[in-house]
Amino acid sequence: MAAAAAEQQQFYLLLGNLLSPDNVVRKQAEETYENIPGQSKITFLLQAIRNTTAAEEARQMAAVLLRRLLSSAFDEVYPALPSDVQTAIKSELLMIIQMETQSSMRKKVCDIAAELARNLIDEDGNNQWPEGLKFLFDSVSSQNVGLQEAALHIFWNFPGIFGNQQQHYLDVIKRMLVQCMQDQEHPSIRTLSARATAAFILANEHNVALFKHFADLLPGFLQAVNDSCYQNDDSVLKSLVEIADTVPKYLRPHLEATLQLSLKLCGDTSLINMQRQLALEVIVTLSETAAAMLRKHTNIVAQTIPQMLAMMVDLEEDEDWANADELEDDDFDSNAVAGESTLDRMACGLGGKLVLPMIKEHIMQMLQNPDWKYRHAGLMALSAIGEGCHQQMEGILNEIVNFVLLFLQDPHPRVRYAACNAVGQMATDFAPGFQKKFHEKVIAALLQTMEDQGNQRVQAHAAAALINFTEDCPKSLLIPYLDNLVKHLHSIMVLKLQELIQKGTKLVLEQVVTSIASVADTAEEKFVPYYDLFMPSLKHIVENAVQKELRLLRGKTIECISLIGLAVGKEKFMQDASDVMQLLLKTQTDFNDMEDDDPQISYMISAWARMCKILGKEFQQYLPVVMGPLMKTASIKPEVALLDTQDMENMSDDDGWEFVNLGDQQSFGIKTAGLEEKSTACQMLVCYAKELKEGFVEYTEQVVKLMVPLLKFYFHDGVRVAAAESMPLLLECARVRGPEYLTQMWHFMCDALIKAIGTEPDSDVLSEIMHSFAKCIEVMGDGCLNNEHFEELGGILKAKLEEHFKNPESRQVKRQDEDYDEQVEESLQDEDDNDVYILTKVSDILHSIFSSYKEK
Repeated sequence: MAAAAAEQQQFYLLLGNLLSPDNVVRKQAEETYENIPGQSKITFLLQAIRNTTAAEEARQMAAVLLRRLLSSAFDEVYPALPSDVQTAIKSELLMIIQMETQSSMRKKVCDIAAELARNLIDEDGNNQWPEGLKFLFDSVSSQNVGLQEAALHIFWNFPGIFGNQQQHYLDVIKRMLVQCMQDQEHPSIRTLSARATAAFILANEHNVALFKHFADLLPGFLQAVNDSCYQNDDSVLKSLVEIADTVPKYLRPHLEATLQLSLKLCGDTSLINMQRQLALEVIVTLSETAAAMLRKHTNIVAQTIPQMLAMMVDLEEDEDWANADELEDDDFDSNAVAGESTLDRMACGLGGKLVLPMIKEHIMQMLQNPDWKYRHAGLMALSAIGEGCHQQMEGILNEIVNFVLLFLQDPHPRVRYAACNAVGQMATDFAPGFQKKFHEKVIAALLQTMEDQGNQRVQAHAAAALINFTEDCPKSLLIPYLDNLVKHLHSIMVLKLQELIQKGTKLVLEQVVTSIASVADTAEEKFVPYYDLFMPSLKHIVENAVQKELRLLRGKTIECISLIGLAVGKEKFMQDASDVMQLLLKTQTDFNDMEDDDPQISYMISAWARMCKILGKEFQQYLPVVMGPLMKTASIKPEVALLDTQDMENMSDDDGWEFVNLGDQQSFGIKTAGLEEKSTACQMLVCYAKELKEGFVEYTEQVVKLMVPLLKFYFHDGVRVAAAESMPLLLECARVRGPEYLTQMWHFMCDALIKAIGTEPDSDVLSEIMHSFAKCIEVMGDGCLNNEHFEELGGILKAKLEEHFKNPESRQVKRQDEDYDEQVEESLQDEDDNDVYILTKVSDILHSIFSSYKEK
């Protein structure tokens, strides 16, 4: 007995150490904890949870650990326990819930009970913990508020707790939720029952009959949304956003009331910004998930738009804005940013036909307002709706552009900035028509704005708009302006280089260097006469800009040099090629000391690939230096985590995590840092294989081993596309090693490619994979597929063809829907075009097989 007590005492010390701020202590405690056998863990943890005299933090920690143990290792730990121990655990948990006085602790124990219940439902849906269900029924109808809360919390956490008995108990479930939602004395019960209702609806998202049955809970639910917001709790409002996202049709019977409530909360300035933005999110989400349903409520849409615009006016005065040298990331919690992104999404969701006429007058009025914040918001709104209102704005683009260009001369620098933003956005959204119609006005206006000395931010943004303009500008249009453009860019570059040396400011220089690169990229060989004007200064920047705060400038300059080299061609560039290669190699050897988030890395990777294009076969000698870091970047494994709702509450999106809700209280998190770099690196490997052919043969094996698994890399489309593209190219590279090596490599890819054709969810990526597969067959020729391959491929292609002929039927069904309108028809037409495109790829594969297997 004494020994057990001593062990338990040690366990309390361990719990304390698991909470230690000291990393070493905590790591050691985690190892010790991991090594305790499962059954002992459960005994110790339960004992700690039950012991009301123990320290609060230790008990809470024990509760979290026990829930995690059941969630992640249930099958290893629980079934092996003797049945009397299993029974004891079940009754113990229910006992603790009833005895516990402290509400946050009780919640944590309820989470354990819910986790246990989730694991005690067998394959056939039988709940093997009937006492748990009885406890729910007893607690929810008891007079004890704590127990009512506990029952609702368990049901919210695991709405599938009734298993195959759910239909049988449906009326009881509904009656209990209604009764709790009408509890006038206890706001907490109303809030919890509303969240439980939402969780239940979401857990049954395909059960349309259930929606109808539960439709009369909506008014009470909406009331709870309203009441909880004013008690500074936005959990029910978040549930409403989830419903709008996943099961918008549930809201249809009370859609008007839902929208009116969201509109009221969004417009109430006494609420905190986060809540107002969430209320707006309900309407915007519906514009994406149920656009046709929402388009019928034009009155609401017409009232929502001014709300978004009002949020966009919510800007701070900032004395230092005009000459700040570091661009802070936008404050994503700010109303202005939220207003802008929701407006963009709503215009895309509902379409310009509805949105543009509603917003046009508002924007015009804002642009005439004497307060700069309104003019700023009006211009940002114009930038935001370009994508969604594309067709409708095209007709009046002329008047829009003339009007916007006036604001490049506005007295307030931030309005001039917003005007640059609108010009840059339109140059992208309406390319190349925009460039063809307005080149003269726009280039002149932007060059003039770039002269705005004394307002760095405006100068830099004008340069950024010029980049957007030239990127999509047909070469023939740009040539007549080259002299003038180059003269301006050169004088600004020289001026800003001096400022960098004297004051250390770099913001404008960073953008100007990219503007030069963009002009060279479009002008190609016509840039040759200006080459000598820029190259010495650019090399000078790369040699000398070595401080940490100049990393981005240096990266952009490396990009600029490589783009100019590519534009003017090998002959002109050769005079500097070896200097530039030496500079790059020097940077590359320091590469291993670079921090993972160094912006130079991705610029370097792209620059190497351009150097490869310029130098051709002569680049091969540099591969040993380049390939190490490139493979390292291409092999980045993103951090992923499977989290349940409790863990989610401690994570936030701002530290670079994004979450996908998997339902059933589970979320999938991925840390997005490094994904873009990975994608770029994979594309560069494709480039090397393409340019160097047999010169790349040394690396084919390691690249194939990297790329084949990446056909299933669902976190980033670009990575899967690069993986597919690389396959036929790598076969080409490997050809010199003889047929045996080639066949081995093909065997390594073939199954994975066929499977990817069957499972790829994105149609753009799918067409790339199919195209690559067809190319591979052309490379490999006769006999490269065995009978199993043919069977599997035949099955997949047959399924694709059947799907192709079935899709029109499902489109007909959508045309019968009560919300069908012409915008729905447009998106159905797009689906149809997509289908036809995939069909052409199926025929590519068949064609390549038939031509490789002519004789058979």
